[in-house]
Amino acid sequence: MRLALFSPWPPVRSGIADYSRDLATGLVTRHEVDVYVRSPAERMGEAPGGARLLDTHDFPWRHARAPYDLAIYQLGNSGWHDYMWPYLFKYPGLVVLHDGALHHARAAALLSRKRTDDYRAELAFNHPQLPPTAAELAINAFDGPIYYDWRMLRTVVTSARGIAVHSAHLAASVSAEFPGVSIDHLAMGVPPADWGTADAAAVRARHELPADAFVIGAFGGVTPEKRIGPLLTAAGVLRRYHPALRILLVGSAHSHYDAQAAAMAAGVADILTVTGYVDERELPAYLGAVDVVSSLRFPTAGETSASWLRALAAGRPTIVTDLAQLADVPTMDPRSRTVLHARPTLAPQSPVAISVDILDEVHSLVLALKTLTSDASLRERLGAVAREYWRAHHTVPHMIDDYEQAIARAAAAPVPIVALPAHLRSDGFEHARDLAASVGATLPDGWQ
Repeated sequence: MRLALFSPWPPVRSGIADYSRDLATGLVTRHEVDVYVRSPAERMGEAPGGARLLDTHDFPWRHARAPYDLAIYQLGNSGWHDYMWPYLFKYPGLVVLHDGALHHARAAALLSRKRTDDYRAELAFNHPQLPPTAAELAINAFDGPIYYDWRMLRTVVTSARGIAVHSAHLAASVSAEFPGVSIDHLAMGVPPADWGTADAAAVRARHELPADAFVIGAFGGVTPEKRIGPLLTAAGVLRRYHPALRILLVGSAHSHYDAQAAAMAAGVADILTVTGYVDERELPAYLGAVDVVSSLRFPTAGETSASWLRALAAGRPTIVTDLAQLADVPTMDPRSRTVLHARPTLAPQSPVAISVDILDEVHSLVLALKTLTSDASLRERLGAVAREYWRAHHTVPHMIDDYEQAIARAAAAPVPIVALPAHLRSDGFEHARDLAASVGATLPDGWQ
């Protein structure tokens, strides 16, 4: 097939950009793939063999001259995806939802441009059960938890030729909200994360981490949603028992969260290192340099964590939040040491990670970290099972095989007929018509 892939692309510092590069690398062996990106820097990036990196503005005329069989939109809840929205409805295709809520990004895109009426119309369409004045909360900056409760999915889900997600839980949740819509569950695949002892030691030396230190790592953006605050609080307790404890936060800092201030409050500022952004190619060595990976998350929009899957691929013991989207993954409760979510049909049955109860977070974290710091054999077993679980469920070839089925279904599906809000039904020629009208001309019907 001829496929048009819309996605952020490296060097954009987005996990979905890295994901799409891995996806395209697999798809180009089976299909003709053009990747549509938003910036010159992305177009200058490295494309897998056979693929082209193209300016999104060129898609309409390229599609008119040689129609694509399917457009694939990698849609996440961040500003990196704003450029796709005009195309989603004009050229419906397969939408891969990386998050179960799009409200944060969509509201920011509309309200930052003073498009308050468009925001009101979209919220009303997406959530018709809400009173007409509900939109005023976000318009007046009273957002917070409502962005998770009001997910803003209906415009996207009902107008697409196909919808796919990365967890069975999210698939069930979206299906329940939109009965009759078929949702594909795609395994999220990540490449191998092999690391060498020398490379891991070099990372420790670079960041002045003693060779005998016990290092807790957290990967990805340094934000409160990664539960950095509770992790630092738990580390403040743990260091009383393990003086060699160190904390390594591998990722970009964000202006709305001060990790250093949180570390000061927890009494661990002297053992905290924040690396800033690390190139994906260096991540295996960083994973090898830590003893335990913290992959906590809350609140959540049902997303699947690629950074956690990379830790599994690297064979590292991990700590996760016991979330609904992980209900099919066997984990160990640090309070009872029992295995949670064991299922007879799922291999392996040994715990893949240690999970903590969000309602008992710091206490559970302290117990988990105490257990892991004192039990090397448990760390080794968890790491081995983690890598086995990645190999069985989350390799890139697994993901490509799932995509093949989703692509075939979406390509065969008709374009839905949906009465979308007026501003989403734009044909893209409004400005051209206005320019023509300014000189007393009109565009012919059906002009492209």
